Amino acid sequence: MRRTTKQVIGTAVRPRMIVSRSLNNVYVQIIDDENDKTLVGISSQVLKQRANKDISFKVGEMIGEKAISLGIKSVVFDRAGRIYHGRIKAVADGARSKGLQF
Repeated sequence: MRRTTKQVIGTAVRPRMIVSRSLNNVYVQIIDDENDKTLVGISSQVLKQRANKDISFKVGEMIGEKAISLGIKSVVFDRAGRIYHGRIKAVADGARSKGLQF
């Protein structure tokens, strides 16, 4: 597996959206790496359900809405070394559906 975190860097103009997952939950954060600051973060624990593709899509929609409300229109997608498949892809699709650009 290749390291991707070194290659993906967020800026103030285009922050990094990192998606990580565990067996039960999906976690999404939007980070400005220049200032070492987390701008917004959310997880599937807010919905009180185990993360599947549908819940992951909702989490993506929620992060997309929060990012757009903060004035963030474009992000760099960081999948944290995971394959772009399943829940990771569902989060990305949900964020795109709310207008966030990768």
